[in-house]
Amino acid sequence: MNLADRRLVKICVPALLLALLGGCSAVAEFLGLRIRLDKIPVTAVTASLVDKHGAPVSALGPGQSARLVLIAQAQDGKQYASVGAGHGKVALNNYTITATIVTVSKRGVVALSADPRLSEGKIAHVHIVPVAHPDVAADLDIAVRYDIAFSANFSGADGTNGFDGTNGLDGMAGADGTPGTTDPVTGLTSPQGAGSNGGDGGNGGDGSNGGDGSPGQTVHVWARMEPGTKPLLQVKVVGGTRELLYLIDPDGGTLKILDDGGQGGRGGQGGRGGRGGSGGSGFPPGMNGLDGHPGSDGQPGRGGAAGAIAISVDPAAQPFLTCITWSNHSGDGSPGPSPIISVEPVAPLW
Repeated sequence: MNLADRRLVKICVPALLLALLGGCSAVAEFLGLRIRLDKIPVTAVTASLVDKHGAPVSALGPGQSARLVLIAQAQDGKQYASVGAGHGKVALNNYTITATIVTVSKRGVVALSADPRLSEGKIAHVHIVPVAHPDVAADLDIAVRYDIAFSANFSGADGTNGFDGTNGLDGMAGADGTPGTTDPVTGLTSPQGAGSNGGDGGNGGDGSNGGDGSPGQTVHVWARMEPGTKPLLQVKVVGGTRELLYLIDPDGGTLKILDDGGQGGRGGQGGRGGRGGSGGSGFPPGMNGLDGHPGSDGQPGRGGAAGAIAISVDPAAQPFLTCITWSNHSGDGSPGPSPIISVEPVAPLW
């Protein structure tokens, strides 16, 4: 590299570093990885939703989400897709996005609240306007569906795993015996001194016991039919301090209640015993040290007890009770008590 090239590097490298420090967006635009719509004559924008596999999504159920795809079309017909699910180069900060019923994250994730009261009887809406082209807009309506698989988890937590025991220290090697000496008068050589014994290895530490799994909670379920042209199952599930609400379309929708005991934690493994030190060489040689004993393994924790489930179902909803299933096993796998089902009038749940 000649002197002129070196001067060029000294000038360009600091300039590039300043550009990198200026922000990720600016760097991405500088490298051609991102495109701004400011200088592109955008004439139309289309919006759609896709799932994590890229399949189109037209409706969301409570608690579900999808990814937003925006396509900006220029005057010459060229299309510019959004980043993320759109696999394009246009960042979402090129748009002003407002939403009702649903929320839209900075990464374009459109989410519907799990609380059905916030969306019941409504249609979610997203309004998109390019920042640099306020005269262009796109609107996306999102229907709410209830024919999905819901779940309510009131299971106990698994126990913590025990800590492994520490390994024992290896024993020290024995010292070699003193070397033999030669008598300068007689020329006789004395034998080497005795080697010392190696030290014993330390014992391994014991593993600690695993923690017990927590029990499932005492859960009460209320179910009734919601009046309307489309029959929907209105469900409330309460366990401890938590209350969950659901609207379920009996034509394809389900609710599974999980109330299993937590599994016991694994016991810690005992530590390895230390190796005995080797005996020192000599006459006679030293004895090798004894190996240390391995530590004992910790005991696994006990599984938590299965939770108890009670279900109050309104007579009008009884034919649709097959939409609700449950699992309440103890942490060691044994079945829990059968749910207590009572057919009785159930008032509106909200």
